[in-house]
Amino acid sequence: MSQSLGVVLPAYDPAVDTLAAYVDALHDALDPDVVRIELDAPDDATLAGLEDVDATVNAVDARRGKGAAITAGFEALVDHVDVLAFADADGATPAHSIADVVDAVSNDDVTLAVGSRRHPDADVRSHQTFARRYLGDGFAFLARSLLGIDLYDFQCGAKAITVDGWRTVRPHLYEPGFAWDVELLAVAAAHSLPIREIPVTWEDQPESTVSPVSTAYELGRCLLRSRHRMKELGGSSVHAAIADRRSGRSALVDRPHGDVEEP
Repeated sequence: MSQSLGVVLPAYDPAVDTLAAYVDALHDALDPDVVRIELDAPDDATLAGLEDVDATVNAVDARRGKGAAITAGFEALVDHVDVLAFADADGATPAHSIADVVDAVSNDDVTLAVGSRRHPDADVRSHQTFARRYLGDGFAFLARSLLGIDLYDFQCGAKAITVDGWRTVRPHLYEPGFAWDVELLAVAAAHSLPIREIPVTWEDQPESTVSPVSTAYELGRCLLRSRHRMKELGGSSVHAAIADRRSGRSALVDRPHGDVEEP
């Protein structure tokens, strides 16, 4: 029996023509039940350019961040589909590779499928700048070491999860920005959810809104918080005590749309 699919595209200041073409490609490759664009702080031109796109567009005035946008999209779809997926709106991972990631969840005993640009079998058509590639490789090494998750790539914008898996991890996700991917993996691993890494085709997009330095700083801080959360969920009394002292933050699913708390 085929499983129903919802795809979320988090977008901030997107190239409208690129995004519209990507939505069409996703429909052709995946035949999803719904594509939902979570659009942060758009101007009138962007909204007008997406009027005819074959997707549900949820636009908010604030810049929520990637993680908060994906979470909002998943929450809107979780009761209507069997599998949830997201992809970066710049189309760096082509639709046929998103299909490979989704297929890993739909057809195998896998709860969370992770697209990978750094897998030996990945097809990288255009490389990042040296700075972004160096920072990315270094971060992947640190994440493997600190989290104990044997993956080549933690940050590729192509992941899919079953709705049961999402319901398990959703109360434990706090990171509103690019660090959300890392936290998702850490929480999934802490719950012993089956994870599979899928090599993808990937091409760097020069119009990306990711800043290498500020994003690296954010990711570094999140990595330490994610390790702490893994230990806490694993039953560590030390990390539970730390969590008690730092209580007061609310999970993304418990925040009003557009409300972003500082870590």
